[in-house]
Parts: sequence; structure tokens; C-alpha cells
Amino acid sequence: MAITLSGDQALPGPPLSSRLTPAQVWGIVLIAPYLLVFLAFVVYPVCYGLWLARAPSNYVALYNDPIFARAAVNTLIFLVIGINIKMLIALFLSGFFAVQRPWIRWLSVIFILPWAVPSIPTILSVRFMLNPEWGMVNHLIFSFTGDDGPNWLNDPTVALTMAIAVHIWKSLPFWTLILMTGRLAIAQDLFEAAEVDGASWWQKFRFITWPSMQTLYITCTLLSMIWTLGDFNSVYLLTGGGPADLTHVLSTLGIRYLRLDQLSLAMASIVCAIPFVLPLMYFMMKRLSR
Repeated sequence: MAITLSGDQALPGPPLSSRLTPAQVWGIVLIAPYLLVFLAFVVYPVCYGLWLARAPSNYVALYNDPIFARAAVNTLIFLVIGINIKMLIALFLSGFFAVQRPWIRWLSVIFILPWAVPSIPTILSVRFMLNPEWGMVNHLIFSFTGDDGPNWLNDPTVALTMAIAVHIWKSLPFWTLILMTGRLAIAQDLFEAAEVDGASWWQKFRFITWPSMQTLYITCTLLSMIWTLGDFNSVYLLTGGGPADLTHVLSTLGIRYLRLDQLSLAMASIVCAIPFVLPLMYFMMKRLSR
């Protein structure tokens, strides 16, 4: 007896497993753990933090907190001054370490140590050196001049300057290496031709090195700014936000609110960093898409 189906009825399709090739099945199996970890440790914390910071009253409280305004200004100073000084030094040091000499290779090993060593021992060692009573810096000042050294971390301007200096010292080797690879990728024939034409070192840099490295330099600067927004080690380990909470940046201000058991304000202060991050990400992606 034949079974007929009306036009509105359709036979069920084959199961999904039979429509996938073995390579596609293995691809799903291998990518599933990554997706689970990404959802659990990235998507969920971000969404939960945004949910905690959803109340408008949190941002009103931040606006009325003078420490938040000072932290926002310190963050701008950190980004505009600290990052640009760091990248300019890295740009010129990349030319120094690109010279093929044996002693420079040994010097580069010593130069990279601050970046290779973890942040806690390196930054805390600087903090101990700046201690006004038994620090090495004030001890040397007393040995040579007979005068007591200053309390380096007791003045907000000096303390923030020291935090910027520590950040530059800690991350400078990494960006120097990145820019040095860009220098080494430039064809040496261009420099040899410029040498024949009698070009000075500044003319070589202006007309050969900089045009070749401009995109890399700007991209590294933007990426360094994005990373620095989330870096609290330089400030928190060196000054702890002091004195009187005047050296906080946005990344360390959230830690301060957590210590005061104000979780919603901590999340709101971190959300306030988004207006800094999004333009930097936009310009960086725009540079990379060219």
C-alpha cells in the first residue's frame, strides 16, 4: 500500500552529524573547550561587571568623588606624556640595538631584564630604593652631600612622575624590540644609496627610516595606550595610590573601591575607562586595515 504525502508535509532531513564531514566534527570538538572558557572567563565577567555598574547613581557618586576626577586626570597624563616619552625612547634605542656588534648583543640581554622579570619584585625593589629612611637612593645622597634625601613618594607630583618612570623602565625593552624588528626589515640598499649621496644620519632617519616605520610606530603607540589603561602595577605597587589617594589612575581606583567594599563603584570606575579605550581601538584598527 503506497503512502502519499501532501504538499504541506516534508520528510525530515538527515541528522546534523551525517551532514558534517569528519574534519568539521573535529573542528567543533576542538573549538568547543575554547568557547566555553571564553564564555566563562571573558563574556560572563564583562557582562556581570556591566550589570553591577548599571545604576546611574554609581556615576553620580563617581562624579561627586574628587578622587575620581584626579584619577581621570592622572590617567590622561599617563597616556599622553608617559606613553609618548616611552615610544620615542624606544624608537631611538631600536636604532642603537640594531647595530651589529658583539658588545651590543650582551648589552641587549641586560637591557631586556626589567621586562622579563615579573612586576612584583622589580617594582617593589624600586619602592624600597626610594624609601626615605633606609633606601639606597637617599643613602647615596647622604654619602655624597651630607644631606638627607627627600621623601620621594610623599609628594603627589613626584610620586606620579616616579610611577611613570617605572612604567617606562619596565615596558621599554618590549617596545624597543618590536621597533627594532621594524628597522631590521628595511632594505639596506636604501641606506647604502643614501650614504653614497652623502646623506646625514638625520636625513636617513627622516626620509628612509621614519616613512618605513611610521605605521608600526603609531600602531605600537595605540596598542601601548590600550594596555596601559589596564595596567595597575606601576602605580599600585609603587605608591598604592598615595599619598592621600592623589596618584590613582582608573585601573587602581577600582581596587580602592573594592577595599572600601564598594563593588558597584569599582565596576563603574572601570566602565568609565571605555571612552578612553574605544577611540584608541578604532584608530588602531583603522591603521591596520590600510
